Amino acid sequence: MLEIRHLETLSAIRDAGSLQEAAERLHVTQSALSHQLRDLEVRLKTPLLNRRTRPARMTTAGLRIVALADVVLPQLKATERDLQRLAAGRTGRLHLAIECHSCFQWLMPALDSFRRGWPDVELDLSAAFSFAPLPALLRGDLDVVITSDPQAMDAVEYMPLFRYEVVLAVAAANPLAQHKYIEPEQLAEQVLITYPVERQRLDVFTAFLDPADVEPAAIRRAELTPIIAQLVASQRGVAALPNWALTEYLNQGWLHICHLGEQGVWCTLYAAVRSEDLEADYLQAFVQQARDTCFKTLTGIKTVR
Repeated sequence: MLEIRHLETLSAIRDAGSLQEAAERLHVTQSALSHQLRDLEVRLKTPLLNRRTRPARMTTAGLRIVALADVVLPQLKATERDLQRLAAGRTGRLHLAIECHSCFQWLMPALDSFRRGWPDVELDLSAAFSFAPLPALLRGDLDVVITSDPQAMDAVEYMPLFRYEVVLAVAAANPLAQHKYIEPEQLAEQVLITYPVERQRLDVFTAFLDPADVEPAAIRRAELTPIIAQLVASQRGVAALPNWALTEYLNQGWLHICHLGEQGVWCTLYAAVRSEDLEADYLQAFVQQARDTCFKTLTGIKTVR
């Protein structure tokens, strides 16, 4: 029964102190304002103004509506401003999830730079290690998923960030360190250290070991790249990791890397987004910022043609 115009009318009357001045503020005639007010009183079956006083004063019912107007009208105006900024591509929501354990190395600097350029975009970040992120993207719980495992899904688009090589990290004293590249069979006697994710999401299996029907001697899991690097350096196993994630450890002389096969195993990292959001300015800006940051901070990566 109550409408926005009624809230605006009662609020204007309270602020102006008279029907005439309120009518001027609302750009209507005093007669039209009086008619609107009486019509509302008939609908509500209660007076909103005490017309016997000079100037007329709000009744208890009128004050109750004005109190509502004080809450609703500012929220309405704020929402209208947000929608205008959204339509102009300057605001929005960017809730991200990453499937890559090593991605924090470049993602945090990228987010810092993006935040400075797009302060009105709401940012949030989570690691997609314990839930399925792509269904969450489709539901609208997420807006971007950083993944190297694209799955063909309706209404999901994959924007490539960069290509990288998955290499095998071994201790300098490991006999495999003598080889420039290794074959799958050479891992049959090795402990393979991996992140704690499903086998089908690990490229060392899907692109290297499984096609050759080879199993490592054992599998050990660790969540953090520095821990994996320490385990490898201590000869507790070997690990297949993105080449760029190993740069700082190679410089310390702890590790040696081998290519997986003569041609190597190359993968692409993507930003998955909903198709409906693909053209959003802030989303395109984030992806470009991510690419720029990656090529400034990472080594051994390539552009996607």
